[in-house]
Formats: sequence, structure tokens, C-alpha cells
Amino acid sequence: MMMTTLDHIDEHRWELVVRRERDDRFRFGVTTTGIYCRSGCPARTPRREHVRAFADARAAEEAGFRACKRCEPDEATPDAARQRAIERACALLDGPEPPALDAVAHAVGLSRFHFQRLFRRAVGVTPGEYVRARRAARLRAELSAGARVTDALLEAGFGSPNRAADDGALGMTPSRFRAGGRGERIAYACAASSLGSVLVATTARGVCAIELGDDEEQVRTALARRFPHAEVQADPGALQATLASVVRSIDAPDERLALPLDVRGTAFQRRVWRALRTLRCGETTTYAALASALGAPHAARAVAAACAANPVAVAVPCHRVVGSDGALRGYRWGVQRKRALLEREAQRAG
Repeated sequence: MMMTTLDHIDEHRWELVVRRERDDRFRFGVTTTGIYCRSGCPARTPRREHVRAFADARAAEEAGFRACKRCEPDEATPDAARQRAIERACALLDGPEPPALDAVAHAVGLSRFHFQRLFRRAVGVTPGEYVRARRAARLRAELSAGARVTDALLEAGFGSPNRAADDGALGMTPSRFRAGGRGERIAYACAASSLGSVLVATTARGVCAIELGDDEEQVRTALARRFPHAEVQADPGALQATLASVVRSIDAPDERLALPLDVRGTAFQRRVWRALRTLRCGETTTYAALASALGAPHAARAVAAACAANPVAVAVPCHRVVGSDGALRGYRWGVQRKRALLEREAQRAG
């Protein structure tokens, strides 16, 4: 049975209107404008004596009110309206000088807490992580286009090269990134394993690549494609212990391969990679389950893309992610290698 129009909005609903908190269980109309809204609307708060509450959009329209164009209270699916709110938030956060979080939340008609929760659920990262990722993307675009380092930093929203380095935006200094990685020193070493050749490469900060292939030429070519302008040198002596631990993790997997990593990716990719490193030997998950664990239940495809972009085989165990039906969906180093790794880990865990 439809609830009739409330002559006066009650205290609880009025507080929601004032605080601009979303509650889709009612709508409110303003008698002086003839417009009805949902609580959380970013429009100016009306005087309480001019406000009437309704059970839903239909009741408001039957009383002669028309829908607000800002909060779209006649939207049939609340999720669609929420998605538009997140899209508006992303547009505000995309600039080189994004507004404060409170201001963005207010602009899209949500409380700070509600906004943060919805944003992470929809986008897969927090608003702060989104801002940092977008700033890093602008910096990469400016440098790739040939802009001077100082100009690129200012245009992207960084105050200094040190801030860009601290933010992990490039994985190297801006000047080296602009030169296509020239000046970056990478040491590598190769060894044989039961799954073919293994290559481990490191920078001064940690392991930047672990490649698997049929032979040494294939893994060296993969490294060259990843770092086309870096100074790459073979250094088997310095990497002997690291390489041996990687080979052991392939041939006789046990616990997590604990290595310092220097991996470069988007904010969401890094979240996926961190989550993968918490999986134990013999443990598997699905793309959908991992997306839900990250607070982004609709981001299964983005999780799969992050797995495909993983630069360090075994150290970030993306082979432990399977389809919802248990099928092996893919592995950048070959599905057969993925199957072999999982079978060995299952045997060790059993």
C-alpha cells in the first residue's frame, strides 16, 4: 500500500536532507519551487516549512512535483544514479589541483564516509589513490610528449621531482623517464628450471622483472622490450642468491617468495599485486573473489588485466587466480606453466 504524502517532514528525514545523506526510502518536495529531490541532493537546502516528504517518486509526481535535474530522484535504478555521482567525482578529481575530499563529496551530494565507500566500491581504489594515479598518468603523458621536466611536473600537479619520486609515479626519476629509461641501470641473470629458462632482473630498488621462457634468448628479448632504453647488463654473480630462490620457488614451491620488488603499475594494479602476495602456497582464488576482497566486486576484468600486466612471475603469484569454474583463463608465460605451478603447489600443500 502506497504511503500518503507527509504534511510535514519528520525529524529523522529532515536531518538526512540537511546532512545531504542518501536514503532512497523517501523523496522530499519543496513547495516554493515545485521540485522534488532525493536526500543527498547537492542543491541548496530549503527552509523546513516548505518541505514535504513522499514515499517515492511516483507519490511526489502525483502531488504535482517535478523531478530535480541534479539528483534525478525519478531514476529507476539507484545504482545508475550512484554511478553518475562517482563519474562526476572522477571529473572533479581529474584536474591537476583536485578539490579536497569533503568538497568533492559535498558536490556529488554524499557524506564523506559514504562517498569514500561508494568510490572505492565503484572504482577499485580510494579517492586518494585515484588522484595519485591520475597525476602520475598526466606526468607520463607530458614527459612522453617531450615537455621539460619542470613544466611537466607543474602541469601534472607535482611540486618537485622529489615529490614525484616519493609518490612512486614513474619508478624512476622524471628526467630518466623522459629519456625513455636511459640512465636506469638494470642487472639480470638467467638460469634453467623445470619450466624452461628463468630471468631475474633488478634495479637498485629491487626485482623489476622475472621472466619465464623456452630459452635464454626469449627471456632476454622480453626484458629488452620492457626496458628498451635502460642500461641492461648481465651480472650473474650479484644475482646468484636471488636467482636461486626464484628457481627453487618454481621447482619446489613452498612459502611466499619474499623479495624486494620494484614494480611499476597503476594504483589498482599495485593493489591487486599486493593482495596476490598474501596468498599462500597451494591457495587459489578467482578473479571475482579477488575483486570483491579489494572492495570492487564489479572489477573482475580489471583484476584479470592486472594479472596479465604482472611483471614478476612467481614473486607476484598471479598463477593462483583461476576462473569461477576453476578453469585456467590465461597466463602471460603460458597456460601449461600455470598448470604445472598449481599442480606442484597443491602437492606441496597436501
